[in-house]
Amino acid sequence: MNAEQPDLRPAHNPSSTGNTSRTARVIDALARRLIAWRTPIAVIFLAVTVALGYSATRVRLDPGFNKLIPLEHPYMKAFLEEASTFAGANRILVNVHWKGQGDIYNAEFMRTLRGVTDAVFFTPGVNRAQVYSLFTSNVRYTEITEDGYVGEVVIPSRFTADAQGLAEVRSNVAKSGQIGSLVSNDLKSAMVRADLLETDPQTGKQLAYADVAKKLEAIRAKYSSQDIDINIVGFAKIIGDVIDGLTTVVTFFAIAFGITALLLWLYSRSIRLTLVALAVALLPVVWLLGILPIIGFGVDPMSVLVPFLIFSIGVSHAVQMTNAWKQDVARGMPTRAAAENAFRKLAVPGTLALLTNALGFVVIMLIDIPIVRELGLTASLGVMLMIITNKMMLPIILSHLRATPAQTQSAAREGVRRDKWWTVSALAEPGPALVTLVIALVLLAVGTLYSRHLQIGDIGSGAPELRADSRYNRDNAAIVQNYSIGMDVLSVYATVKNVDEACLDWHTMSTIERFDLYMRGVDGVQSVRSLAGAMKLMAAGNNEGNPHWGALPRSPRAMRTGARAANPELGLNTEGCNNMDIEIFLKDHQGATLKHVVEEAKKFIAANNDPNVTFSLAGGNAGVAAATNEAVEHAEAEMLAALFGAIVLSCCITFRSWKAVLCIILPLAVVSVLCNAVMALLGIGLKVATLPVVALGVGVGVDYGIYLYERLQHEIDERGASLREAYWQALRQRGTAAVFTAVTMSIGVGTWAFSSLKFQADMGVLLAFMFIVNVLGAIFLLPALACWLDVGARRVPAAAAQGGAAKPALRDATEASR
Repeated sequence: MNAEQPDLRPAHNPSSTGNTSRTARVIDALARRLIAWRTPIAVIFLAVTVALGYSATRVRLDPGFNKLIPLEHPYMKAFLEEASTFAGANRILVNVHWKGQGDIYNAEFMRTLRGVTDAVFFTPGVNRAQVYSLFTSNVRYTEITEDGYVGEVVIPSRFTADAQGLAEVRSNVAKSGQIGSLVSNDLKSAMVRADLLETDPQTGKQLAYADVAKKLEAIRAKYSSQDIDINIVGFAKIIGDVIDGLTTVVTFFAIAFGITALLLWLYSRSIRLTLVALAVALLPVVWLLGILPIIGFGVDPMSVLVPFLIFSIGVSHAVQMTNAWKQDVARGMPTRAAAENAFRKLAVPGTLALLTNALGFVVIMLIDIPIVRELGLTASLGVMLMIITNKMMLPIILSHLRATPAQTQSAAREGVRRDKWWTVSALAEPGPALVTLVIALVLLAVGTLYSRHLQIGDIGSGAPELRADSRYNRDNAAIVQNYSIGMDVLSVYATVKNVDEACLDWHTMSTIERFDLYMRGVDGVQSVRSLAGAMKLMAAGNNEGNPHWGALPRSPRAMRTGARAANPELGLNTEGCNNMDIEIFLKDHQGATLKHVVEEAKKFIAANNDPNVTFSLAGGNAGVAAATNEAVEHAEAEMLAALFGAIVLSCCITFRSWKAVLCIILPLAVVSVLCNAVMALLGIGLKVATLPVVALGVGVGVDYGIYLYERLQHEIDERGASLREAYWQALRQRGTAAVFTAVTMSIGVGTWAFSSLKFQADMGVLLAFMFIVNVLGAIFLLPALACWLDVGARRVPAAAAQGGAAKPALRDATEASR
């Protein structure tokens, strides 16, 4: 122990008072031991950093379709139960588009379509039993001749691309009913459709979506030509495009990092302090990435922004610590004593703020979606690591720095800068405080009005993770425009009980037909594919194609004429038709569209009067999206309630005052409402990718409130200051660092708005808004609430009455005590 240490600590430190609390004594002891044992602790931290840094080199991208599914949702239980029987939601569509003269019935196109079909068939992870193309054996046609039914594959095995062969294929396609499905309505395109398995059947390992995406791009590169264009859509392709866009993500991370470094230097005027703050902010990121491979986790491309969020929070706390250290050094305190004192000052508020950040991420794990739970786990782990790196490693590093002439001579400059806070501190007086509260109420009312228009789920067609003009979204638009089906399909499962040979039972098939017809009339539905519809087409075919005969016969014997449509190989039913899949193709998968279509389906199901037929929602990628949207909508209120409840509990334990809780909580609540309003105005839906921003915004915002209120309460309790004087001191010591951090991080993440990845751009805009508005809420609304709640009034009634005249006296007393 340094024998001179007691003389180096400011007189106002809690550990030097006679009535020392147990917490203050513990913190004082920890501060002394941390600095006294700084060398062995630093060696241990260095060894851990090297080991975890090496481990971080083994971190991998870990995308997965099932990670997006709320497994406990009723829709997904039905989907997973039927996934082995019917086509799943993890589908890829490869469209071959003919740009030359005429239609697809030419030798060059057919040769290309055969090659694309074979390439998709042998793509890793493809369920080969669920590959559909004009060249696959499970796509057939049926016709009725004088000799009875004749059925064959659409393209014969000995097909030759001469005039006769092409004419035969043209005829077979027309008879197969695939126009609008596997062949475009304008006969200028043909499609290869395939389903992917989560486990690669060849290797037995989890499917590598990056490899699938590369294979699909190789197909595009090989078969595209002057006359042929290849369009590819599907979850695997989205992940591939996001992974390709990670270069952009890294670039904007580097830009944000550079902006942060520059502004840190301008603020501290010290290269050493800038490098220290950045290094300590990066340390928990390195540790987190090193721990992930050890616990068997990877980084999902959709949550790749988490490391930068950890870095952002790290910068915020590092600036507070270095600012406290710099203030003491500027007053002539030795660097070692200043580091120890900075630990004392910020141990409680800093740790409380970080614990609250961690709780914010833990709370989002209430959402029953694996990727969200994984994000919550990794982010909360990163924040917990920050308690070690920021509260222990940073003071140790600061204790080794030497004071520069610029730092020791900066007291006057700092004083001028902080004296500007006296004007802001007027918000702690009744008049200005009332104006602030009125403005806050107006903003709350406006925010509440606009936030009511916030939509759950995606907004816009195609992949919302990508820009509207991206190649993927242009491919998706081409498919939706030219086909009667698209990528967005909602599967409804019909289970039949107590009926033998349900395919031949008129009552059963009539129920399926009524559901088919009902859903065709729902706004947002593009087309419907069901066994009943296929059997009606078959019945019309038995009568020379007359549409008047396109109805379900009432007798089992007559029903057999359409039984060929009930072939299980067609993917609409099982043997005996005890289970049937009704595919509803949607115009898009926007949240509003999904909600409307699902509600209409539920209306029919509720009114279904056939006791033998049970309808279950829902499969397909639209079914997964609908379940995800409902999970997010259900969990949003629970998440916010749990998050604010955790903050209330931690603030109550720390400050032991309900007034403190209100002063910290209410600005956060106002900002949360305003965030929802901004999302509604910008057309950003509340979904898996954006919901964590809300939790993060609350977590980061509470940092500012805790830091300011802790210092305000200290000035009132320990010095007997009036509310305005106490708040002025809180702004002088904590406000500058808080504003700097908010502005710096807002500028840094604001550059993400120019990213080619839409989800990164949305995240950047929302984070920039949350950083700025949260610090404004803490600085302007917190003192107004404290004023009207009479914080500190009973303790120091005389000081509170002194008003503005008390500023010089307090400043003199403060400087004298130091």
